[in-house]
Amino acid sequence: MSQASNHSADAAQPRRSVRGDASSSQLFAGLIDAVIVEDPVAFPFPGSVARSQAMAVWTWINRDLCGDIDLSDLDAAMPQVLARMRDAVAGADADFDAGRRLRAALGNDEARAALPVIMGALRNRAVLDKAQAFGRAVNTIADETALSTAIHSMPLQDPPLAALLFHAAMGQIINPTRVVGAIIRLSGNSNEGTVARAGFGPVIDAILAHAQNQLYLLQPAGPFSDIDLMCRALDRFHRLVRALTGNIEFARGSRWSMVLSSLTKQISDRVEPRLKDVVPDINQALRKPREGADRLDNDRLLAALNGIYLLSAIRDCRDSLALNALFDQAWSQSGQALEMHLQRNLELLRQNPADAIIGTRMEAGIKMAEIRFNPEYAETLRRARAAAERRG
Repeated sequence: MSQASNHSADAAQPRRSVRGDASSSQLFAGLIDAVIVEDPVAFPFPGSVARSQAMAVWTWINRDLCGDIDLSDLDAAMPQVLARMRDAVAGADADFDAGRRLRAALGNDEARAALPVIMGALRNRAVLDKAQAFGRAVNTIADETALSTAIHSMPLQDPPLAALLFHAAMGQIINPTRVVGAIIRLSGNSNEGTVARAGFGPVIDAILAHAQNQLYLLQPAGPFSDIDLMCRALDRFHRLVRALTGNIEFARGSRWSMVLSSLTKQISDRVEPRLKDVVPDINQALRKPREGADRLDNDRLLAALNGIYLLSAIRDCRDSLALNALFDQAWSQSGQALEMHLQRNLELLRQNPADAIIGTRMEAGIKMAEIRFNPEYAETLRRARAAAERRG
């Protein structure tokens, strides 16, 4: 599956400098990037904040709150910034008109609701870096007892802080299933209520927030979209969701159960149109035009190849998606279409071995066959193509 098998945790997310100037082009100078998630955010979680909401707060700080403070070194200015944020929030809580003015300055109620999370992240910005290091360390802990001890060392008695730290850590954790297994052992039961009462609700929230954060990576369209990025996002979503659904017993109708169901539908809805295009793209890319001179449609060839990569990724992740019937149809029909076009192009190549256009179609079809079927079948086709060209 292309390079989509690179399973680095949330590898698709952009990395930003953790220090730097406080210009508006770099949200909070990168100090709280570990808890920033990308829009769309249908379900807010206590350990993360949507980029659009954080940007609204950052604009408010620069424009209205701290215009007389030098923010070029935001880390050094943070005590003053936090003091003014606390005063503004306290005033808004105490006075209805002040609260209304604050909401107006921020632009929406969602940004106002995100203020406590942002302030918590700014207060604990130093330990966010440590939480990310903790997440990377989890990947190297082989002993399950040691893993459970490490997770139990997190500040479970402080849920808001635990939410931030688990979110920051989860972005670095390659195999979330191991973490879920550890919290089940520590809780003594796999029931969601038991896990929550043991203080591990922030772990489930963090996994769901990171699963939701794959949505924005599935928006690109067109032949030049980054299909490898999309495949990695699907793989990451699958690993996160399967860590929960394969281990935690969720109550019917619970919030977590509802979020899982909704995210599965949203991810599937994003992928469905691309899945429907796979077979038409193959047909148009690998066949000779019915009218006019023969010519290559390079955009269509790229779209067909990308579709096969995506189809392969969906096959690996189908247990976490709601695409079974559509996938089965696309998988079967793509195989039939590839075999038919490869045989037709092979016959055309035997008739005219020097035809570069047919050769290019054959080469692209063999690459698709390698992904859709297996390398052995592709190698057989390469030998048949070489034999056809030698006859010329």
